[in-house]
Amino acid sequence: MGILDDLGNLAKQFSSGAVSETDVHNAYDQTARSVPQQSLADALSHTFNSDQTPPFEQMLSNLFKQSTPDQKAALLNQLAAAVPGGLASLATAAGLKGVPSAGDVSPQQAQQVTPQQVQTIAQQAAKKNPTIVDQAASFYAQHPTLVKSIGAGALALLMSRMSQARR
Repeated sequence: MGILDDLGNLAKQFSSGAVSETDVHNAYDQTARSVPQQSLADALSHTFNSDQTPPFEQMLSNLFKQSTPDQKAALLNQLAAAVPGGLASLATAAGLKGVPSAGDVSPQQAQQVTPQQVQTIAQQAAKKNPTIVDQAASFYAQHPTLVKSIGAGALALLMSRMSQARR
């Protein structure tokens, strides 16, 4: 019996307070190393869409805050590519100023975008193209260490989902 067999129990124990946040993070570290990237992306997408977690845009904002400048730029460019009119249309629809509007966002430009702006941009992007949730999940599945910043409760749900998908 491997770690994936125990993930459902871990999630239940965390929600009842029987397992610490540190235990969840440690189990996630083991799990993230042992599952295919697509499995992590699928579970992360489920977590982003769950009514048991904060809204997608809030979790994405937290991930953005912990990302490197290159990762921030890549995420913003992915959000821009997902909607007609790109980042300019998202920034305009969100009423944001100071968000780069043309071309690819550089890491230096991405550093100027606040997590709150990303939250608003992500909310607008999801309204225009619901597949952005899956795209963001695939992006962050490539950076599994960052995924821990969505919070222990969301991680427990993510791991429970991976356990269910394995069965």
